[in-house]
Amino acid sequence: MIKKVTVGIVGTGNIGTDLLMKIQRSKYLECSIFAGRNLASSGMSRAASMGVRVSDEGIDAIVNQPDLCQIVFDATSAGSHLIHAPILKSLGKFVIDMTPAKIGLLCVPEVNLEKAINSNNVNMITCGGQASIPLAYAITKVHPEINYIETVSTIASRSAGPGTRINIDEYIEATEKGLKKFCKVENAKAMINLNPANPAIDMQTSVLVEVDNPNIKKIELEIDQMVSRIQRYVPGYKLVLHPTYDSGRLLVTVRVQGVGDYLPKFAGNLDIINCAAINVAEHYALKLVEGVK
Repeated sequence: MIKKVTVGIVGTGNIGTDLLMKIQRSKYLECSIFAGRNLASSGMSRAASMGVRVSDEGIDAIVNQPDLCQIVFDATSAGSHLIHAPILKSLGKFVIDMTPAKIGLLCVPEVNLEKAINSNNVNMITCGGQASIPLAYAITKVHPEINYIETVSTIASRSAGPGTRINIDEYIEATEKGLKKFCKVENAKAMINLNPANPAIDMQTSVLVEVDNPNIKKIELEIDQMVSRIQRYVPGYKLVLHPTYDSGRLLVTVRVQGVGDYLPKFAGNLDIINCAAINVAEHYALKLVEGVK
């Protein structure tokens, strides 16, 4: 039986609590501290009911007892992570940053997982980035000459909490930065729409590229393979519009439905970034386990 690697979660809102629920299913991870500021919050109450150690000291819970965990998920805010990052680095923690702070290595597991688990601070970019960058990356593998990529994500308004709304500018900047980095394009545009429809819609993300004479057959093959690989850790990631070409533009669309651990299934935008983060943490844990064999 594999000894589980200990994990701390700082930030007990929706993202942090959903991470906690996912960790309960993991064969490789164990949450040893769930730290925030309000012991009466919904997330704290859920964690305590599950027998998970909780604290209202925030990051100080780890600072005061560094041996509590080996991996830290920072699910606070971009501003808070700027303070937390150097502290956690000095403690030697492997950090997975769920905020758009962008000071760690940008990570999309299906693109740069190995590099990510050999760094000390990994940034999960944004939900739109996790949904769109793999598609754009697959297309630019076939057509590296592409110079412009545009992505539009539409999410249920009910799935956008205060943190998402406050960080909209950071979301756009981080998503565009990720598209440029991984796809090596000079121009990228990211947009997000909050749809108030009731019942709530699932997340939907479209990627549009400007390209001449695309090799549709090869693009379809790359996209299909990429979607299949992502579905191994994001089961609700589905291709709903195959590559479609018209007037110099190629369009592809995916829909993301959540697993429904703590968040409702329509919150696929939150689920995809959490699933990606758990995937990174589990591979890092495996690296640790293999290192001590």
